[in-house]
Amino acid sequence: MNKPGPVVEITGTGRYLPQRILTNADLERMVDTDEDWIVERTGIRERRIADDDMCAAEMGARAAREAMREAGVEPGEVDLIVLSTATPDRWLPATACDMQALLGADNAMAFDLGAACAGWLYGLSMAEGYIGAGRAETALVVATEKMSAIVDWTDRQTCVLFGDGAGAAIVRASSGERGILSSYHRSNGKLGDLLYRPGGGARFPMDTGVLERRDHLVKMAGQEVFKNAVRSMSEAADLALQQAGLRWENVELLVPHQANLRIIRATAKHVGIPMDRVFVNVDRYGNMSSATIPVALDEAKEQGRLAPDMNILSVAFGAGLAWGAIAMRW
Repeated sequence: MNKPGPVVEITGTGRYLPQRILTNADLERMVDTDEDWIVERTGIRERRIADDDMCAAEMGARAAREAMREAGVEPGEVDLIVLSTATPDRWLPATACDMQALLGADNAMAFDLGAACAGWLYGLSMAEGYIGAGRAETALVVATEKMSAIVDWTDRQTCVLFGDGAGAAIVRASSGERGILSSYHRSNGKLGDLLYRPGGGARFPMDTGVLERRDHLVKMAGQEVFKNAVRSMSEAADLALQQAGLRWENVELLVPHQANLRIIRATAKHVGIPMDRVFVNVDRYGNMSSATIPVALDEAKEQGRLAPDMNILSVAFGAGLAWGAIAMRW
């Protein structure tokens, strides 16, 4: 039995990166750390930090406009907006709705998706499902993250990791053999406390105690996250390729979540793909949570690393714990 062709394809991508650059040298003046330690442990040399008055919805809208422009899509044509963020501008309403208003995409259904660093890949699969079911024709899948707002700038283990930015894609029905070939997603809530924000939600509402303990900011068990990330990303990559009928030698570009260069290298080594076929920009942007993959795809295309009919694989892992992979023919 022949495998069905792709249901959807990406027809436009865009990104937004704040202008302010925070280097490792800058961090040396803020917290007890040094350039060599950061680079050795993470591969990160600098990251982008949004201005105080720049919100997640605005960053997402700027990336979305670029994707819409490339795809030739007007705001009124968008009928589905899926927005991934770990840093919503406010608890109500959804940041997707605030971004919808900024775009003037009045005909769309808009909602937020919370799957941390894996969120954009989850959103891409949701768009595939809506379009495949005939419930949407033009989807906008956005990831926008202002991680600087939830980072503990006194914690040398975590504050060096994160940056701000947004990425977006227009997704429509596939016109041929191009598009999503397969996807695989999983989560394990039993490991949620390895990477989380303890307070500030409905269980432990914001109060003076939460603020004093800094429980509204990101906490992470770095070594455990590292081990689970490599194992889970490798598993997801293998299964997504198996479902797509591809082998690793068929993958022309691996576009992983940009969390840490050591994780990227370990994942690539585990699955047997050389680093010259891996797209890396974590050195310039740090970990932008779910925004890393759409930003990387947009940059890879701009740099000529992506071309029509290439087989690519994207894989991500994050809080939840949640992870996944998507194989595509570009």
